[in-house]
Amino acid sequence: MYVDVSTQNGIAEVVLNHPPVNALPAAGWSHLAEVVSSLGRDEAVRVVLIAAEGRGFCAGVDVKELARDGSLIAAVNRGCYDAFAAIYDCPVPVISAVHGFCLGGGIGIAGSSDLAIASEEASFGLPEIDRGALGAATHLMRLFGMQKTRRMLYTGEPISAQEAWRLGGIEAVVKRTELRAAARDLAAKIAAKSPKAMRLAKWSLNGIELLDPKKSYRFEQGFTFELYTSPDSQEARDAFVEKREARFGDEK
Repeated sequence: MYVDVSTQNGIAEVVLNHPPVNALPAAGWSHLAEVVSSLGRDEAVRVVLIAAEGRGFCAGVDVKELARDGSLIAAVNRGCYDAFAAIYDCPVPVISAVHGFCLGGGIGIAGSSDLAIASEEASFGLPEIDRGALGAATHLMRLFGMQKTRRMLYTGEPISAQEAWRLGGIEAVVKRTELRAAARDLAAKIAAKSPKAMRLAKWSLNGIELLDPKKSYRFEQGFTFELYTSPDSQEARDAFVEKREARFGDEK
């Protein structure tokens, strides 16, 4: 439907597969949450690897779905929250293998994961400011720190995989053709460890994290909802769908 799932040697691969850009609708985010939660309950699973087919990792939420029916914003918010929480709370380590674009909700996936690997041409960004929305700054800050997060959120400008690695937000940068293999190699090293030790290690690391990403993201989502119901947000969404520059306030 929205993801392909396979498990081998303790490694569960969850592959986003929703053409053309892996921008998930409300139902897609809920489905991702259910899949990851189910895998986490499976004692045979020792690592979860999230990757993607197509042109890029994930373009976030399906903006066109929201343009057709703005009332779905609550379902989208719920789905994103549940998906990111399922990844963060997954009892075993989660690795994201990012290629192409990683935008919006894609940042939520990668930023909720334990580790991320990117291909050389990958880029990371939060274009929400230009779509009449906010969101996933919590997860961007887990990856890249406060200063870079603020710049990226305020400007909507993406950064390259090389810059992401320099900032310490991703584990490695590899060739596109080697991405999935590199992620599987790392997953195999983790899967070879004691399952009991690994689940306790994941639990302990989440417990000592200084920032609770679920509370932080829920706080953030309140402002997303407030912005989404404003005239400026409607103008931004209309401009995006109509492929024109947005006009705010006195500019109209």
